[in-house]
Amino acid sequence: MAASIIQLLPDHVANQIAAGEVVQRPASVVKELLENAVDAKASDIKLIVKEAGKTLVQVIDNGLGMNTTDARLCFERHATSKIRQAEDLFDLHTKGFRGEALASIAAIAHVEMKTKQDQEELGNHIVIEGSKLVKQEVAVLPKGTSFAVKNLFFNIPARRNFLKSETVEFRHVMDEFQRVAMAHPSISFTLIHNGSELYNLPSSNYRQRIVNIFGGKTNEKLVPVTEDTDLITISGFVGKPEFAKKSRGEQFFFVNDRYIKSAYLHHAIMNAYEGLLKEGNQPSYFLYLQVPPHTIDINIHPTKTEIKFDDEHSLYAILRSAVKHSLGQFNVAPVLDFERDANLDTPYQYKNKDADFPTIQVDSNFNPFANEKPTKSLSSFGSYKKETNTANWESLYVGLKQDTQELDTFSFETEEVTSKLFDDELEEKVPTSTYQIHKKYIVSAIKSGMLVIDQGRAHQRILYEQFLTNITVNKASSQQLLFPLELYFSSDEMILLKELQPVLENTGFVFDAFNSDSLQISGLPIAMAESEVSIVIEELINNLQNEIPESSFSQSDSIAKSMAKSMAVKTGTYLTVKEQENLVNSLFACKDPNVSPFQKPTFITLTVEDLDKRFAL
Repeated sequence: MAASIIQLLPDHVANQIAAGEVVQRPASVVKELLENAVDAKASDIKLIVKEAGKTLVQVIDNGLGMNTTDARLCFERHATSKIRQAEDLFDLHTKGFRGEALASIAAIAHVEMKTKQDQEELGNHIVIEGSKLVKQEVAVLPKGTSFAVKNLFFNIPARRNFLKSETVEFRHVMDEFQRVAMAHPSISFTLIHNGSELYNLPSSNYRQRIVNIFGGKTNEKLVPVTEDTDLITISGFVGKPEFAKKSRGEQFFFVNDRYIKSAYLHHAIMNAYEGLLKEGNQPSYFLYLQVPPHTIDINIHPTKTEIKFDDEHSLYAILRSAVKHSLGQFNVAPVLDFERDANLDTPYQYKNKDADFPTIQVDSNFNPFANEKPTKSLSSFGSYKKETNTANWESLYVGLKQDTQELDTFSFETEEVTSKLFDDELEEKVPTSTYQIHKKYIVSAIKSGMLVIDQGRAHQRILYEQFLTNITVNKASSQQLLFPLELYFSSDEMILLKELQPVLENTGFVFDAFNSDSLQISGLPIAMAESEVSIVIEELINNLQNEIPESSFSQSDSIAKSMAKSMAVKTGTYLTVKEQENLVNSLFACKDPNVSPFQKPTFITLTVEDLDKRFAL
């Protein structure tokens, strides 16, 4: 009989495999630990992170804590305090119920847990390294639980190599922290990264929590939304259309206090904003939906950020109408006013009365020429003409009136020097070498035929090489502003801009001050208009927020590309002949004029032979 092929995996291997599903990056650990702290009924939660979580993720709470048995059992696979039977999966009121979460984290990191219940005198101190229990002892501890996860993926180097730069990983950690903090405004949260406190959020209401996270200027952008039906209860805020951005950063759905992503519900919001936003702009929204737990399934995705609703169509319609109503109610969107003013109503006694027609009165004795005096005829023209009193309007033409004799003399002199002037005129009237077509393409003649240049892509290439040279050489020209410009951003955007400050200064920006939610600019790159500044910086943040390359050169390259794209001349812009020629000359002075920074062709060549072939058909 052949040996059995199928074997049961050892626990530590099974845990490492489960960890691949649960823990993709440090932010996954942050999410699990924060949600466990919320479920432990903590009123104060502190998150401490080092090197974006690669070295340390620690969550300290003042919640219920665990006894000796629970403290050891929580690291076993499928151990949970939150469900007792399969039906409980469809009636969840808690956050983290994945039994293997802590087991998976313990399998790929060094975990140190300290926990104590309020009524107990002593707590428990447990240390686990790669699923192995290293230490378990009683200790004097404060009430609550402290989880410290150190050296993530220490025993799986391949997974560690797949982590992105510290900036990118911390961006994900920040996202998870913000989502949990926004869902639970009654709990105070603190975030400390590499020893510096980034957030200290006191217990507050939903609006105040949003303002504390995204900066003081957020308050004036918010419009409240409320709706209460049998199917769903909606509360929260949407942003005014004039504050819409290119990025989709400030868009949050919470279902039963759990952050979710839903393209379907997002479409409902976009539908409500129809006609209010510029093309490509995204509104901000912070919406809290409460639905009966049995009408949703949150187990369709490992991270539980996606969700399935029982009656999606009804939710779509309710959400769309609630947002539309709020925008109209706060005079953000145009609405019909059905409240009529009684003073404007027609009185009843006028019901059968005929309309009064206006009468026209004509003064038959009026003579517009009564004050004028007849004058002698102008004999030189051979006919009698009455000279009217034209002093008033003729004064407009003072300096333009000339004698007939003077005009004749002028024309005679012109004939004398005609040949000389004509030759000069011919030299100046040589046809221009460039033409603009449909305010999009520039056509330029060359010996072999002609070039058709895409003005937008060509300008992108020119600006890209200029910016990259400035950044690399650390030398850029700036135009000084008469009054400093103050721009407001959210806290995480300010962190990103602070890191990019040296590179931006090399492109020509001059910064006066960096505050927690705003920055002051006193100088701009030469080619940039003051009205473009906020748009360019917003697009730059949007392009760099998701994936920032590791090396400084690549980061500079990304910034140069982003700024070139934002500032390049757009399709539909009229260019003068001088501007066209300057664009063509600058393009062919570039190191690589053939393609834009995004590897798209900047021009095509049509030879005379190509044209001859087309006409030969």
